[in-house]
Amino acid sequence: MLKGLAITPPVLGRISIGKIVEKNGKRLPEKDDQFTLTSQVQGRDGWLLHPLDEALRKAQDGKLRSLPVRLLFNAPELNFRADYSLFDRTSGRPLCVGNGETCKRRGADGIESLPCPSPDGCPLAQGNACKPYGRLNVAIGDDDPLGSFVFRTTGFNSIRTLAARLQYFQALSGNRLACLPLELRLRGKSTRQSHGTPIFYVDLTVRSGLSLEEALIQAQQTDEARWAAGFDQIALDKAARQGFANGAFEDSEEDGGALVEEFFPAQDEEGPVAEPLPTRPAPTRPSLADRLEARERQAEHERPPLTD
Repeated sequence: MLKGLAITPPVLGRISIGKIVEKNGKRLPEKDDQFTLTSQVQGRDGWLLHPLDEALRKAQDGKLRSLPVRLLFNAPELNFRADYSLFDRTSGRPLCVGNGETCKRRGADGIESLPCPSPDGCPLAQGNACKPYGRLNVAIGDDDPLGSFVFRTTGFNSIRTLAARLQYFQALSGNRLACLPLELRLRGKSTRQSHGTPIFYVDLTVRSGLSLEEALIQAQQTDEARWAAGFDQIALDKAARQGFANGAFEDSEEDGGALVEEFFPAQDEEGPVAEPLPTRPAPTRPSLADRLEARERQAEHERPPLTD
């Protein structure tokens, strides 16, 4: 195995909730209120759709708000990796990855291990250059049991929700996370920063039509059937962990340009970008002369008429 090269799950396509559009001569991310499944091939108008996108969309009346998925691993951190990431916005080269305590940073003498103060306290993170960045690998369909679609996000709501769900489902299922029938679901919420406009984030739930108890029974049955067939989930998790640890940075420089363009622009936010609220001119205090003149006019108006 080549040292320094992170071995990641094979990727068949991408899961996104937005796209890159041209505005005023600039390519900017534009968020959406539905999922899109794309291949790994880009055309003139962006990423080409994966055949599964049309098939799943027909089953949901054209609006892709949920995706039936299966996880590859039992360990939550193997399915979903989230860290603070800093990329060179010119070359797309990954420069620094940290967890809030320690980081791996590319320097003149190679990769260094340094303290990570998180973006709020790091001088390199100015201008929103470093931010939380998560990658979730899921299987969709049955054609390739080890192939996956990757969902990337820098949205805090998606990162926090996915991390929590994975931990909870692992605990509830008795470490059978890879056997659970699950679903990615798009949810909306409004925040103060969005000025009431919905922003959208990704959640992970039990597949539609199943109760939690039914999903747990299915997971147990799947787990037993796999062991009987010789499917070694423990060995698979171990191989994945070793593969991730083989490199300092999960994302390659080859993919970095597209990642920076979509997820690390100068400004972005999760969900449709809210239009700014109309601003009113700030009230100005009248000058002393104006106030005296107004007072004189009022006194003149209230003065009783002269009588003979």
